[in-house]
Amino acid sequence: MIRQYDLVIVGAGMVGASLALAILPEVAARGLRVALLDSADLLQNSSQIRSPSYDSRSTALAYGARSFYQRTGVWQALQTHLTPIRQIHVSDRGQFGVTRIQAEEERVPALGYVVENQGLGQVLMQQLFSAQGQGLEIMSASEVTALQPIERGYRLCVEQGDGQEWLEADLVVMADGGRSALREQLGIEYQVEDYQQSALVFNLSLDRPHQHIAYERFTADGPLALLPIANHQGEARCGVVWTQPQALLPYRQEQADRAFLTDLQDAFGYRAGRFLRVGQRFSYPLQRIQAKEQIRSGLVVLGNAAHALHPIAGQGYNLALRGVIDLAENLVASWRLGLPAGSLSRLQIFLDKRLEDQKLTIGMSDQALKLFTSQFPGLPCARGLALQALDFCPSAKTLFARRAMGLHHSALHLGQD
Repeated sequence: MIRQYDLVIVGAGMVGASLALAILPEVAARGLRVALLDSADLLQNSSQIRSPSYDSRSTALAYGARSFYQRTGVWQALQTHLTPIRQIHVSDRGQFGVTRIQAEEERVPALGYVVENQGLGQVLMQQLFSAQGQGLEIMSASEVTALQPIERGYRLCVEQGDGQEWLEADLVVMADGGRSALREQLGIEYQVEDYQQSALVFNLSLDRPHQHIAYERFTADGPLALLPIANHQGEARCGVVWTQPQALLPYRQEQADRAFLTDLQDAFGYRAGRFLRVGQRFSYPLQRIQAKEQIRSGLVVLGNAAHALHPIAGQGYNLALRGVIDLAENLVASWRLGLPAGSLSRLQIFLDKRLEDQKLTIGMSDQALKLFTSQFPGLPCARGLALQALDFCPSAKTLFARRAMGLHHSALHLGQD
């Protein structure tokens, strides 16, 4: 027997789970059927999250994400896991120029928020598990092994334990991450630019409070970011993303903690205090990836499966979340018009909006990376002057701040008439 759904979301990571939350009210009101599948063994009581999407790394949420999570009903629960960013400090190692952006000057309570992925995952999954029976079905430890286009939507082969079953849906959303096997199975090609760099990601203990300051420090090897996160056992902490040349990565991964901290302190300086302890180090290669096809009739590729960018400005998840918001609005509008969710003409409206945002966000990320890593004669000094000029120009700083906060994107008003 083939089970029928209006929508199947493949991947219950931050993107897939957020999409499910965004459409829940409409799904419940219209008696629709939605399935959220994940290959990981998610626990029904949500006391633990086993999905690899929710690891020990941290994510920077732009201020604009607050509106989305308020409307989906998780903001209050999420607040206990958030650390607000009240100042962003941008500097270039070896140069005098510095730019500081203050939440108070921009008249917002925070410029953004830092959340440890495990905390975000726990909140999202608790909300989703509690909503089961309202048109949502969560299929844990379920791997989609095949996708076949049909007259209206797609047919999916799902393996669970020793058995398998078939589902059909008007629309399948692939939110299964940057290493999407389904994307390759369907022959969806993508553009790749390899930066020849890797990101080292870890938590760091400081000898003083972080004062809710996020730092972006440009070095000859690449950007170095410190993000304020919650204290642990009385110690102030930051989440760190340290960009490294690919050739240097094995050395950094094997380096003893004390020597590693010494090199990190030398690269960053002492603005945040002395570095005391470093947590487990993770790494991932840095590439710009963009799927050449992000929609087909009955199919959407979303989140990291659709695009990935350099973490230089911390916009990766925020770009993906704006895609979630746009798709949710598109689906709700289609259902209200009585149209199938997988209508290609309707999905094209969604894609046109997304490609514009992706081009702008990825382009700015690439330009900033090239600008701040180039050692062309005279350019480092010019960068310092530019940072100092930005610090003294309130209007330019506000424009910069609004983009960093995600307030330039009108789709954050999901659910408003």
